[in-house]
Amino acid sequence: MPLPNGLLWRSRRAPLRLSPLLGRAKAACFGHAGHRNAELGVCVDTEARPFVRVQIDAVPGPVRLSGSPGRWNDGGVRLGILCGGGPAPGMNSVISAATIEARNSGWDVLGIMDGFQHLIEGRIEEARPLFITDVSRIQLEGGSIIRTSRANPTVRDEDAADPGWRLNACLKSLQKLGIDALVTIGGDDTAFSASRLAEAAGGGLRVAHVPKTIDNDLPLPGGAPTFGFETARSVGVQLVSNLMTDAITTQRWYLVVAMGRSAGHLALGIGKSAGATLTVIAEEFPRDEPIRLSRLVDVLETSMLKRIAHGRPFGVAVLAEGIGLRLPQDELQRAMPEVERDEHGNVRLAELELDRLLAKQVKDRFKERGQDVTVEGKNIGYELRCAPPIPFDIEYTRDLGYGAVDYLKRLLEGDEPCMITIQEGHMVPLPFGSFSAPEKGRVRIRLVNVESSSYRVAREYMIRLDREDLEDPERLRPIAEASGLTPKAFRDRYGYLAEG
Repeated sequence: MPLPNGLLWRSRRAPLRLSPLLGRAKAACFGHAGHRNAELGVCVDTEARPFVRVQIDAVPGPVRLSGSPGRWNDGGVRLGILCGGGPAPGMNSVISAATIEARNSGWDVLGIMDGFQHLIEGRIEEARPLFITDVSRIQLEGGSIIRTSRANPTVRDEDAADPGWRLNACLKSLQKLGIDALVTIGGDDTAFSASRLAEAAGGGLRVAHVPKTIDNDLPLPGGAPTFGFETARSVGVQLVSNLMTDAITTQRWYLVVAMGRSAGHLALGIGKSAGATLTVIAEEFPRDEPIRLSRLVDVLETSMLKRIAHGRPFGVAVLAEGIGLRLPQDELQRAMPEVERDEHGNVRLAELELDRLLAKQVKDRFKERGQDVTVEGKNIGYELRCAPPIPFDIEYTRDLGYGAVDYLKRLLEGDEPCMITIQEGHMVPLPFGSFSAPEKGRVRIRLVNVESSSYRVAREYMIRLDREDLEDPERLRPIAEASGLTPKAFRDRYGYLAEG
């Protein structure tokens, strides 16, 4: 039906194509930044130049530009954007950059709420249009305006008539929405789901994935950080710095657990930057052995004793949460007899409050010697995930969001979906599976290199029991006195910590 001023209403099924401003376009200036035509569902933005009113034509579907076999016709594409997994600072910035580039290319854009969840359930009404005015400032905000979830369409239900019904339902929902191209933002599970969808679509769905995790454990080329890590570290440093001041003021200890199930980058980055008393990560222990709870408590206890010997009975220790994955079940059961267990009798990791567990164990050690210390446990996980991104992550994620759409615009029929990375300032697409170990099919984890110069510097600034403490009688005597042991007894009891 015709609209005022000669504008045309687009059909629900036909994608939009903005006629070129030169030639057939009928353009008229009608305002400046901050306007969206709600009737048309089209936004032509910039803050520096006037808007133009353009005629809109419906086209049958995505086609090639003649003479440009490597690009789609910009007028016939509907882009979907979704987030999966846990939040990370910078998600909104990816959404913003991708939306702006797609809209400026004449594409239709839908934000798919709550990851794959509603697509699996067939609730296509949970997708909503995204326009430039919706996203033009969200790069400064934490979280995700389209939210996120851990719903996984690749999970199979072997008892169902269609074991792969989740994936099929998800694909059907995308088809009903008319999605031609998909930008996914998430971790490895989201990337795998996106690749399976592209495969199931048989070339009918182009996919670009933007990898994210605040754990910084994806092996991105050139040692590039994963987006959100730098912001999470920055916020974590502020929190630990505040706790350091509190520890000094109140003469107490804080044991802080930071996120990082598989690698200790975040904990080490926070501890090193904040000047924490010590940082403990799983990588410093032999990889093929469990981490004994008693040894972990010994590390913390001797650090505290060394501080007491120096007349500074306070401090902050930062620990990576991944340590909890390597604690033996027998020790956990003795230390936490009241905690809920799974059907195999093992302590559920979700119930393992590592910070509180260690705080109690350390306090009990001092109590046995008749010494009273205040030790508080603190977990700083969720405070970091939705923090407003720092400029580094804003710039980084704008590159990634733009790069995802720019890559999709250049995809040829049959091209493989890819993950978007930035290497030395250039967008470099990597095939799905680039981060996986061929022999295992699992994602390779980028661990902290404890042989690196960077880690050595971090250790140099920690207060920990070391070999020099044990070999120098003048250094050993006050530490042993703080523990109530003779120097020889102290060396016999704790000397193993300085070995290797």
